[in-house]
Amino acid sequence: MLKVYDFTGSGNGYKVWLLLSQLGVPFERIERDILKGETRTQEFLKKNPNGRIPTLELADGTFLFESGAIVWYLAEGTEFAPKDRLARAQTLQWMFFEQYSHEPYIAVARFWKHFLDRLTPQQEANLPDIMKKGYAALDVMEKHLATRQFFVDDRYGLADIALYAYTHVADEGGFDLSDYPNLTAWLARVKAQPGHVAIDHKF
Repeated sequence: MLKVYDFTGSGNGYKVWLLLSQLGVPFERIERDILKGETRTQEFLKKNPNGRIPTLELADGTFLFESGAIVWYLAEGTEFAPKDRLARAQTLQWMFFEQYSHEPYIAVARFWKHFLDRLTPQQEANLPDIMKKGYAALDVMEKHLATRQFFVDDRYGLADIALYAYTHVADEGGFDLSDYPNLTAWLARVKAQPGHVAIDHKF
C-alpha cells in the first residue's frame, strides 16, 4: 500500500491525498509534525533528503518527493493528466505557476497566520509584500477563469488540484476573495467534484 508522509493542514500534502481519494486508491497517511522538526530527523532524511512533506512511499519502498512530481506520477494514465501534448504543457504551466508565483505568498501568509503563535519582526516587515504578491497571483487566476470552468481544457485536472489546495484556504492567511467571483465559483466547482475531501479530513 502507498504511504503518504504528511502534516495536517499542509496544502502541498493535501494535493496528494485529495488526488488519491478521487482516484479511489487506498493509502496510509503518516503524520510528521514539521513544527516539531519531525521531518529533520536522520530517519526521515533517509526517506527524503530535503526533509519536507509530502513524501510518497511506493509499495516497493521507493520514495518520491515534491508534491507536483508525486501527483503527476499518480495521475499518469488517468483522466486527471491530459494526453494531449499542449494540454499537458499547459497543466505543467499552471503547476509551475502555483509553486513559483502562488504558493510562496498564499501559503506562506497562511502558515504565518494560521500555524504560528506570533510573527517575528522580520515576518511582520515582509508581510505586506507577501500579501501584495499573493493578490497578484489571485488576479491572474481570476482573469483566466473569466472564460472557462477549469484551468486546462475546461475539464477538472491536476492544474485545478494544484491551485485549489492553498487557494481554498487563502482566507486563513488573510486574503479576501469577495472580489473574485470567477475564482470563488471555480472553488465551488472543485469542491463539488466526486471524491472531494476536506483539507482537515481525518483518515
